[in-house]
Amino acid sequence: MNQAEDKQGRVVIVSGPSGVGKSTICGEVVKRLDNVCLSVSATTRPKSPGEVDGEDYWFLPESEFRERIDNDLLLEYAEVFGSLYGTPREKVDEVLRAGKTVILEIDVQGAKQVKANFPDAVMIFILPPSTKVLADRMNGRGRDDADIAEERLDGAGAEIAAAWQYYKYMVINDDLHQAVAECVQIIKNAQSES
Repeated sequence: MNQAEDKQGRVVIVSGPSGVGKSTICGEVVKRLDNVCLSVSATTRPKSPGEVDGEDYWFLPESEFRERIDNDLLLEYAEVFGSLYGTPREKVDEVLRAGKTVILEIDVQGAKQVKANFPDAVMIFILPPSTKVLADRMNGRGRDDADIAEERLDGAGAEIAAAWQYYKYMVINDDLHQAVAECVQIIKNAQSES
């Protein structure tokens, strides 16, 4: 993407361990800011009850997902806990051309891929107040069996450690309203700089 196109819109990356509240925070930020939308990721994981294709994720068979990788149609992708996740390139480009800010809710490895394409991307990492709080939130969601929940919690430590190297902004989600307010202010400041 050339510099002129990059000036039209902003890329904001929001990452954090599973269960930290990224989706809730991103949803609230989009409600509070004009000209900001949330990118919808593609995934090969099965749809959870209540999820809507094209709204929560683009749910794709693995063969189609891999075809998108081969054709360079994903801005970033990664395998996370046995499923593939990625950001459709054309959707992000479309939003940026419209002059909007797009929030990508992605993991650290995906964020590094996006940052290579968008060096001016605003990078926000959401931290839990403590490991115990994160474990309680994960268990409270009831999405994973015990083995996957333990794997996610183990992965959270490595993800947090890596985040300190790559992310400019670290926001602790101890109080949801405060975390949302901090993210809103970070994005507003970034928009005023462009």
